[in-house]
Amino acid sequence: MNTPIRKIIHIDMDAFFASVEQRDNPELRGKPVAVGGSRARGVVAAASYEARRYGVHSALASKIAAQRCPQLIFVKPRFEVYSAVSRQIREIFHAYTDLVEPLSLDEAYLDVTENKIGMPSASIIANQIRARIHEETGLTASAGVSFNKFLAKIASDMNKPNGFTLITPDVAEELVAGLVIEKFHGIGKVTAAKMQSMGILTGADLRERSEEELVRHFGKTGRYYYRIARAQDDRDVQPHRIRKSIGSERTFEVDLTEEEIMLQELETLAKEVAQDMERLQTTAKTVTVKIKYFDFTQNTRSKTYLSEFRSAAAIYTIARDLLRTPQLPQYPVRLLGISVSSLLYQHDKQEGYQLTLEF
Repeated sequence: MNTPIRKIIHIDMDAFFASVEQRDNPELRGKPVAVGGSRARGVVAAASYEARRYGVHSALASKIAAQRCPQLIFVKPRFEVYSAVSRQIREIFHAYTDLVEPLSLDEAYLDVTENKIGMPSASIIANQIRARIHEETGLTASAGVSFNKFLAKIASDMNKPNGFTLITPDVAEELVAGLVIEKFHGIGKVTAAKMQSMGILTGADLRERSEEELVRHFGKTGRYYYRIARAQDDRDVQPHRIRKSIGSERTFEVDLTEEEIMLQELETLAKEVAQDMERLQTTAKTVTVKIKYFDFTQNTRSKTYLSEFRSAAAIYTIARDLLRTPQLPQYPVRLLGISVSSLLYQHDKQEGYQLTLEF
């Protein structure tokens, strides 16, 4: 008996944070908007499509963003609002399938091979979901549909914003062969640069390399690269994936040297981590701060508590202390990150449990 071809959808909200701000403030619609930072300092957390036309993007220093787009409007992030909208969207997903794997507040995989409405067409389901998202939230989403997660993710990025792309088995290998290597999901900038130095510029180039060679150069991840070059990906959609850590980090276009700006960035990262913790219904006992310097050297600083925490204020306070201990970074900082670990999920807790480190 043949295994049925899977039907995987990847939904990706369009410029999510910025779109929520434009939805809630009509005066921002049609204008270049940056969420996070300020005209003088900080870093852009998200940019509207109007701003992206000027080269404004997430992780860009606010000062440079303002230079590229003098009419750019900076808006303070409202993570509690983004989280609430994300929950609305997730409820829509679960109307069609329980096999939903959230990747962040604004994107998720869905396996609709078998689904709650008995619809054989994943394309129809994807477009119904997009229509419902727009009707219920006023926001647009892009969707990719294919027979595995890798291709569904690639597809959702091909026709943004408010787009839909289907990649069927008969065109998959040819499409992957023509992709430039930096468009491959799972291949970051550093790995892409290494591949390019090896003469691997496209999917076709990647497919010419043996699995042994890729493992030799890239470790066990080389096996994944070998498979995706052939449009193969057998990873399941995991609705109950247990994560051992939750984190967020940001690379800055301009290295940071001032404590005040570093603390602003840590506060934003703490809010993002806290939102993910709330979504996953988990608490933590350990906070780790990652610091990467201008010369790409890095260190991490961690602290573990007996009591659990999950508020943004608690995470930020711990991260702030770690940044200052044993001393503030003495060299320009190009990346900051916060992660939490020693996680305990809500369903593992005894009834009546109370958090004791919410400061």
